[in-house]
Amino acid sequence: MPREFHRSQRIAEEIRRSISEIIRLRLKDPRLEKITVTDVKVSRDLSHAKIYYSSFKMDADKEMLAEGLAESAGKLRQLLGREMRMRRVPELHFEYDLTLEQAQHVSKLIDEALASDGPESDAPEDS
Repeated sequence: MPREFHRSQRIAEEIRRSISEIIRLRLKDPRLEKITVTDVKVSRDLSHAKIYYSSFKMDADKEMLAEGLAESAGKLRQLLGREMRMRRVPELHFEYDLTLEQAQHVSKLIDEALASDGPESDAPEDS
């Protein structure tokens, strides 16, 4: 049986694509150059959209990114409405996505654990 998608999920994916494109091509704010929209969650009544983002730059100032997005929210919403031709464009809320940083931290911990085991654990066992 095919997996069913709710309307809000389809709209969330379209918002993710559109917002990514708008930030990349239409906004001239240098603070937002390296932002990636990772996910969008839309409320059931489509009145609010929570947009999760991260940055290509690992040393990026999260407060500066949040400021840039907050200042651009009105313009983003206006351009999104034109792009998607929605009667009512959801209110945009931005939240920094920590997934990438958490994955790097876990990877670092695994690497450290493997390094502390030493080379003898890498050798194949003889039966």
